[in-house]
Formats: sequence, structure tokens, C-alpha cells
Amino acid sequence: MNFIMDIQSIRQNTKGLSGKFFFNNAGSSLMPQTVVESMIDYFNQEEQWGGYEVADRNSQLLESFYEETSKLIHCKPSNIAFATSSTDAYAKALSSIIFKDGDCIITTINDYISNQITFISLQKKLNVKVIRVKNLPNNELDLEDLENLIREYHPKLVAVTHIPTNSGLIQNVEAVGKICRQYDIIYLVDASQSVGQMVVDVQKINCDFLTATGRKFLRGPRGTGFLYVSDKILEQNYAPLLLDMRGAHWTEYNDYELINTAKRFEHWETSFGSLLGLLEAVKYANAIGLEHIEIYNRKLAETLRQNLENNGFKIMDKGMNLSSIVTFCEHNGDLDRIQKVLKENHVFFSMSYKKSALIDFTNKHINGVVRLSPHYFNTLEEVERVSQILESI
Repeated sequence: MNFIMDIQSIRQNTKGLSGKFFFNNAGSSLMPQTVVESMIDYFNQEEQWGGYEVADRNSQLLESFYEETSKLIHCKPSNIAFATSSTDAYAKALSSIIFKDGDCIITTINDYISNQITFISLQKKLNVKVIRVKNLPNNELDLEDLENLIREYHPKLVAVTHIPTNSGLIQNVEAVGKICRQYDIIYLVDASQSVGQMVVDVQKINCDFLTATGRKFLRGPRGTGFLYVSDKILEQNYAPLLLDMRGAHWTEYNDYELINTAKRFEHWETSFGSLLGLLEAVKYANAIGLEHIEIYNRKLAETLRQNLENNGFKIMDKGMNLSSIVTFCEHNGDLDRIQKVLKENHVFFSMSYKKSALIDFTNKHINGVVRLSPHYFNTLEEVERVSQILESI
């Protein structure tokens, strides 16, 4: 398989494009036909022979998930663990860090809502301090403030969301990684919106953990994701708080031995049909090439933003580097007319409200945005058509 941005072939392999403009890839994208077929075939096998037998028969294929995913983010297969979502992976990574009373987590104002809630939970239950880095006037991370906070609070963890769900901002995770390495601090990156739409290289980011989901720009099935765990973290015997027999060997009545790969962050009971679907989605993205996807997506998003701005809408994506998430509203903040027109014209989109981006939207003085998120199976003609639809408002 080697499409190299053959849009016609990609669209033919995406059945869900018929009769609609699908611009909700930041929510849950459309799976390629090959992803769906691989899962159906696996579940048909389970129907005939049962889960244990089918897993044994397909063991080599299932194991290739780790090899293929390692290519996606530029690491080794031993650094990859399957997860049921980015949030599942994130929780397992956090649970491997033993927080004590007074420990500190440094994060950003643009971290994903579920991550923010998790940090607050740790604050309530373990008295962990949660400190947020300031943004510069251009909405970029204030790296000088980050370094000053590190020196003052000596955090146990720095956590950054690569692309927040509520805007197109791409945060400078590579620069944060350099600072974390300098001060030897554990660094966790949520890449659930970036993996699949752009190049993500854990060697350049220099993170200890990275989480991703299958259902968004990666175009995999819901209920899938993965966790990257660095060699340093593995060698220092970090492991999730609640292990099972997938992650360790029971060696003594009251002791166990960790397995030496990131699979220690998995649970033994896994939907292997779903894992196989994610494998096919990763293979699909790798075959096209994330560098090609990133360039193409940037053109789609830039054109869409420019058209919306020309049509009189207020673009809410602020930052030097912007992604395929395009957020906007009317200049008076109204969202209702936009939603109505998009629905009437079969444009698939999503909304992001203040409750999901409390700090960012408070600072922007808005209560919500419409979110359009084009992807590489979309065309510039579709972008122009959607822009024309909105021009009528």
C-alpha cells in the first residue's frame, strides 16, 4: 500500500464520505474500508473458533502492531503499549508516578479537559500542587516562565497537550522537552489530536510518555489508543499502579517481576479485533506518509481559515503554528446560526464550549466555538463549498 496522497484512491477507500462534507476529524474520523474489513474478519474468526484460538493463530500479525506504531512516532516496538484510549494511556502513565503530599505538576492553560480534571483530582486527594505556565501575548508558551517555575517548585512532572481540543494551537512540545531534560523532570505529552494529522517524533520531543487515540486523525476505531514509554522510564521500573499478569510475572508468593517492555502498561484482557483495526489505521497513515499528510492538511486548514475570515467570522485559533482544527464564531459570539446552516447542508462538525476549555475561553471572552477539522481525504473543493455555505449567514 502506497498512496502518497492519491486523493481519489483515499476517498474511494472511505465509504462514509458519500452525501456529506465530513469536517469532524478532531472528534471521531471516518475509518478507511480496510480498517473495518480487518476487524470484521477478525471477529468472524472469533465467532468460529473463540478468542483464545484466534489470538494464537494471529499472534504474529497482532505483534506487528508494536512494530508499525513505533514507525509512526519514531521509536522502538518495545516502547509501545496498546490502550483503549488516550485517556486510558494517560491515566496509566500518571499512576506509575508516586506522588506525595506537596509534590508539584506543571502544566499549561491549554491542557485537555480530562487531563485538567485528573490533575485537580490529584490535588484534592494527594495535595499535589498544580501550576500552569503562562502564555505569551501571541498565545505561545512562555518558556522563560516554565523554567522559572521549574526552579521554584522542582516539579515531579511536566505535562503538555500538543494540540488542545478546543483550538488549532500547536504547542511547542519540543522546546518544553529540552527544558525537562535539562532539569531531569518526567515529561508527559498528550498527542491525541496531533498523531495522524502531522509528523510526531518522540526523539525530537524528548518526552518520557506520550499518549494517542485511534478515533481522531489516525482514523482508527473508537476504544483504541496507545502509550509511548521511554527507555529511561522502563529502565527505572516505572509501572502502572494496578498491574496484572500482562505486565508482570508472579515470581514469589509476595513478589513479581516486571516485563521489560511498555506492555507492562497493558492489561491482559484486550479486544484484539480493535487492536487489529488500529494496526490497519496506523499502516494506512504510514503508507501515505505523515510528512505528506501534514503538508496537505496545512493547506486545507489555511484556506478554510482565510475563507472564514473573509466571510466575516471571528477566528479563535491563536498562535504561531496552527493545526487542522479550525475554531470560529460570529463576531458577536453567536453560534446558533452557524450550526443551523451546517446541519441543513450536511456538514459534519463539532462544538467546543467553555466547560471544556475553561481557562482558554475565559481569557478569550467567549462561551464556545464551532470546530471544523478537515483531513487529508477532504479536498480544496470541499473547503470552498463549505466556505460558500457559511457565506450565506
